[in-house]
Amino acid sequence: MILLQDMRQQAAVAAKVFIQRDYTKGTVCQFQTKFPSELETRIDKQQFEETVQTLNNLYAEAEKLGSQSYVEGCLACLTAYTIFLCMETHYEKVLKKIAKYIQEQNDKIYAPRGLLLTDPIERGLRVVSYPSVS
Repeated sequence: MILLQDMRQQAAVAAKVFIQRDYTKGTVCQFQTKFPSELETRIDKQQFEETVQTLNNLYAEAEKLGSQSYVEGCLACLTAYTIFLCMETHYEKVLKKIAKYIQEQNDKIYAPRGLLLTDPIERGLRVVSYPSVS
Protein backbone atom coordinates (compact mmCIF):
# COMPACT_ATOMS: atom_id res chain seq x y z
CA MET A 1 0.00 0.00 0.00
CA ILE A 2 2.83 2.40 0.79
CA LEU A 3 4.40 1.68 -2.59
CA LEU A 4 1.16 2.67 -4.31
CA GLN A 5 1.02 5.95 -2.35
CA ASP A 6 4.61 6.72 -3.38
CA MET A 7 3.65 6.03 -6.99
CA ARG A 8 0.70 8.43 -6.72
CA GLN A 9 2.98 11.19 -5.45
CA GLN A 10 5.46 10.58 -8.28
CA ALA A 11 2.62 10.41 -10.80
CA ALA A 12 1.47 13.89 -9.83
CA VAL A 13 4.51 15.34 -11.58
CA ALA A 14 4.89 12.73 -14.35
CA ALA A 15 3.50 12.66 -17.89
CA LYS A 16 -0.10 11.47 -18.15
CA VAL A 17 -2.20 9.74 -20.75
CA PHE A 18 -5.86 10.72 -20.72
CA ILE A 19 -8.74 8.57 -21.92
CA GLN A 20 -11.55 10.99 -22.76
CA ARG A 21 -15.19 10.50 -22.02
CA ASP A 22 -17.23 9.16 -24.94
CA TYR A 23 -20.33 11.24 -25.65
CA THR A 24 -21.45 9.36 -28.79
CA LYS A 25 -24.37 7.81 -26.85
CA GLY A 26 -25.35 11.01 -25.06
CA THR A 27 -24.38 11.90 -21.53
CA VAL A 28 -24.16 8.31 -20.29
CA CYS A 29 -20.91 7.92 -18.35
CA GLN A 30 -18.61 5.90 -20.59
CA PHE A 31 -15.04 6.26 -21.78
CA GLN A 32 -13.39 5.79 -25.16
CA THR A 33 -11.92 2.34 -25.74
CA LYS A 34 -9.52 3.56 -28.43
CA PHE A 35 -6.04 2.43 -27.47
CA PRO A 36 -3.68 5.42 -27.06
CA SER A 37 -0.34 5.14 -28.83
CA GLU A 38 1.47 6.40 -25.72
CA LEU A 39 0.66 3.12 -23.97
CA GLU A 40 1.74 0.77 -26.77
CA THR A 41 5.06 -0.14 -25.19
CA ARG A 42 3.67 -0.25 -21.64
CA ILE A 43 0.56 -2.43 -21.70
CA ASP A 44 -1.29 -4.91 -23.87
CA LYS A 45 -4.09 -3.42 -25.99
CA GLN A 46 -6.51 -6.17 -24.97
CA GLN A 47 -5.88 -5.55 -21.26
CA PHE A 48 -6.46 -1.82 -21.72
CA GLU A 49 -9.72 -2.36 -23.59
CA GLU A 50 -10.90 -4.87 -20.98
CA THR A 51 -10.24 -2.40 -18.17
CA VAL A 52 -12.04 0.49 -19.87
CA GLN A 53 -14.96 -1.73 -20.91
CA THR A 54 -15.33 -2.99 -17.34
CA LEU A 55 -15.35 0.61 -16.09
CA ASN A 56 -17.99 1.49 -18.70
CA ASN A 57 -20.12 -1.48 -17.60
CA LEU A 58 -19.80 -0.54 -13.92
CA TYR A 59 -20.83 3.07 -14.59
CA ALA A 60 -23.81 1.80 -16.63
CA GLU A 61 -24.77 -0.37 -13.65
CA ALA A 62 -24.51 2.65 -11.34
CA GLU A 63 -26.80 4.76 -13.52
CA LYS A 64 -29.32 1.99 -14.17
CA LEU A 65 -32.83 2.91 -13.08
CA GLY A 66 -34.87 0.22 -11.44
CA SER A 67 -37.14 -0.53 -8.54
CA GLN A 68 -34.29 0.03 -6.06
CA SER A 69 -33.69 3.56 -7.38
CA TYR A 70 -37.42 4.26 -7.30
CA VAL A 71 -37.71 3.12 -3.67
CA GLU A 72 -34.62 5.16 -2.71
CA GLY A 73 -36.19 8.25 -4.31
CA CYS A 74 -39.51 7.73 -2.55
CA LEU A 75 -37.82 7.20 0.83
CA ALA A 76 -35.71 10.30 0.24
CA CYS A 77 -38.79 12.43 -0.41
CA LEU A 78 -40.66 11.01 2.58
CA THR A 79 -37.77 11.66 4.95
CA ALA A 80 -36.60 14.99 3.54
CA TYR A 81 -33.47 13.18 2.33
CA THR A 82 -32.35 12.40 5.89
CA ILE A 83 -32.54 8.68 5.02
CA PHE A 84 -29.20 9.09 3.26
CA LEU A 85 -27.52 9.84 6.58
CA CYS A 86 -27.93 6.18 7.54
CA MET A 87 -28.15 4.45 4.15
CA GLU A 88 -25.96 4.22 1.05
CA THR A 89 -27.56 4.67 -2.34
CA HIS A 90 -27.14 2.14 -5.12
CA TYR A 91 -24.94 4.67 -6.93
CA GLU A 92 -22.61 5.06 -3.94
CA LYS A 93 -22.33 1.27 -3.59
CA VAL A 94 -21.29 0.92 -7.23
CA LEU A 95 -18.79 3.80 -6.90
CA LYS A 96 -17.14 1.87 -4.05
CA LYS A 97 -17.10 -1.22 -6.28
CA ILE A 98 -15.40 0.84 -9.02
CA ALA A 99 -12.79 2.17 -6.58
CA LYS A 100 -12.04 -1.39 -5.43
CA TYR A 101 -11.74 -2.58 -9.06
CA ILE A 102 -9.33 0.26 -9.90
CA GLN A 103 -7.25 -0.55 -6.81
CA GLU A 104 -7.05 -4.22 -7.86
CA GLN A 105 -6.09 -3.28 -11.43
CA ASN A 106 -3.35 -0.98 -10.15
CA ASP A 107 -1.98 -3.64 -7.80
CA LYS A 108 -2.03 -6.50 -10.32
CA ILE A 109 -1.50 -4.90 -13.73
CA TYR A 110 -0.64 -1.23 -13.90
CA ALA A 111 1.71 -0.54 -10.97
CA PRO A 112 4.15 -3.32 -11.99
CA ARG A 113 4.35 -1.66 -15.42
CA GLY A 114 5.01 1.80 -14.02
CA LEU A 115 1.49 3.07 -14.66
CA LEU A 116 -1.27 4.15 -12.34
CA LEU A 117 -4.94 4.05 -13.26
CA THR A 118 -6.66 7.09 -11.74
CA ASP A 119 -10.27 6.83 -10.59
CA PRO A 120 -12.46 8.94 -12.95
CA ILE A 121 -14.37 10.29 -9.95
CA GLU A 122 -11.21 12.21 -9.01
CA ARG A 123 -11.42 14.00 -12.37
CA GLY A 124 -15.13 14.78 -12.28
CA LEU A 125 -15.95 11.72 -14.42
CA ARG A 126 -14.39 13.49 -17.42
CA VAL A 127 -11.36 11.29 -18.06
CA VAL A 128 -9.53 8.17 -17.03
CA SER A 129 -5.87 9.01 -16.65
CA TYR A 130 -2.75 6.88 -16.70
CA PRO A 131 0.10 8.77 -15.07
CA SER A 132 3.49 7.31 -15.90
CA VAL A 133 5.56 6.71 -12.80
CA SER A 134 8.87 5.45 -14.15
